[in-house]
Amino acid sequence: MALPLVLLGLLTLLYVGGVVYQTRVARRGWSRWRTAAWGAGAAVLALGLMPQYLPFPAGDFRQHMLQHMLLGMLAPLGLVMAAPITLTLRTAPAPFGRAIVRVLRWRPIRLWANPVTALVLNLGGMAGLYFTPLYMAMMTHAVLHYLVHFHFVAAGCLYVWVIAGPDPAPHRLSVPARLVVLGAAVVIHAIMAQMLYAGWFVTIPVPPHQLRRGAELMYYGGDITEMLLALAMVSSWRPRGRRFS
Repeated sequence: MALPLVLLGLLTLLYVGGVVYQTRVARRGWSRWRTAAWGAGAAVLALGLMPQYLPFPAGDFRQHMLQHMLLGMLAPLGLVMAAPITLTLRTAPAPFGRAIVRVLRWRPIRLWANPVTALVLNLGGMAGLYFTPLYMAMMTHAVLHYLVHFHFVAAGCLYVWVIAGPDPAPHRLSVPARLVVLGAAVVIHAIMAQMLYAGWFVTIPVPPHQLRRGAELMYYGGDITEMLLALAMVSSWRPRGRRFS
């Protein structure tokens, strides 16, 4: 996991450099909460990339599930709420900023930025991992192991971005519509955790008590993350006032 940690360190240096430029050079200021969110998200991601420091032994399914929660749920929440795209647009040279805006307008980006698409990529990856032979293949192939973890982080960041991210997104749905998608995610996530707990359609060869404890982590950790995501979304909601004649 050395390379991902190095990349995370470089991204953190770039983020801090942008904050320093905004506050000390451009004199525009930058939210301390955004900076703290990046620090927290980066720290959680770094911990997830070093499973040897988690409170479970190597090979324990509970360690995998906790690592999955850190990489795919908690870390993306902090990184995305730090508004890195906005910071880049405010700091980078104008041509680079215009290039970012053009990328955000690409048709594939519009498709990915749909909350339903983000939901399918996020929860679909989880279903594929736990209810197909993918888990065992991941444990025996290092490259596939890295790709699965990359998918967790990328899909988690995409999901948080389109649901509650402060950064600009193409054709963002209304808050009530995104709440519906979030509600569907809560239900589907809970169902998958219960299936995992009961061992239904699960092909993961681990002791039953590890499977059940891992399912509990998935269930309660998902609830906590979804509540934080909902709080982040509604905190920025400004309903239009009604006009009276």
